[in-house]
Amino acid sequence: MLKSQTGELILAIVAITILILLLSSFIISFLFLYKRKKEQHFIEKGNLQNQFQKTLLQSQLEIQEQTLKNISQEIHDNVGQVLTLAKLNLATITLSEDAASEKIKTSQQLIGKAIQDLRDLSRSLNTDYVEEMGFVRSVEYELELLQKTGTIEAELTIEGKIIKFDKHKELILFRIVQESIHNIIKHAEAKRISASFDFSNEAIVVQIKDNGKGFDLAPLNDAGNQTFGLGLRNMNNRATLIGAKFSVDSIIGTGTTVYLQLPVNETHI
Repeated sequence: MLKSQTGELILAIVAITILILLLSSFIISFLFLYKRKKEQHFIEKGNLQNQFQKTLLQSQLEIQEQTLKNISQEIHDNVGQVLTLAKLNLATITLSEDAASEKIKTSQQLIGKAIQDLRDLSRSLNTDYVEEMGFVRSVEYELELLQKTGTIEAELTIEGKIIKFDKHKELILFRIVQESIHNIIKHAEAKRISASFDFSNEAIVVQIKDNGKGFDLAPLNDAGNQTFGLGLRNMNNRATLIGAKFSVDSIIGTGTTVYLQLPVNETHI
């Protein structure tokens, strides 16, 4: 009987030892996996932050480049013409004629307009103008420049109370909108651009709509396609990076609408 009890005790000790070993192995494995996942999380977060910084820098450079193009066109198309008219007015003034004072007054108004236009342009030379003016005013300014060209009608409507986002998010958001606007100018053959911002406690919803020729979206889903829609994919990637949803709707012969939705309280990067 003593041998039987001793055997049972040994078996119990062995069983408990095995159980402890299994439990220890489980804990060690769990801690090892947790550490690996934590390290992987830090690596992924670091990669995302690097990608975000790279995208941010690229957006800043692209905005700078587009701004310089806008300034060049604005000086050529508007400021240059206004100063030319002022010069012609002044050149045809004869002090003895009755209309001299009226021509001088008109010339003063033209020169004043040119000065104001140059002041507006000088503000946009600052690479931080999106941060200073804010996302909404920056888009509004972009559309104002476009409207001045007389080649396309542009308007902006705002619903709700304007919400300020993180300056880096606003810069990338502005670049997405800017790129969609200039894609319309280059490709859509549109006569009208309508931008709308709808602010709520949950999100800002942005729509950029044109009445151009539209295009077929089917090639975007073609796995073999390597070139079509690269700009749209780029905009989508940037939207994803700041936690925004991006989508495009286009009807051939009717036009295209770009949608962006950025949550208010969601934190990214």
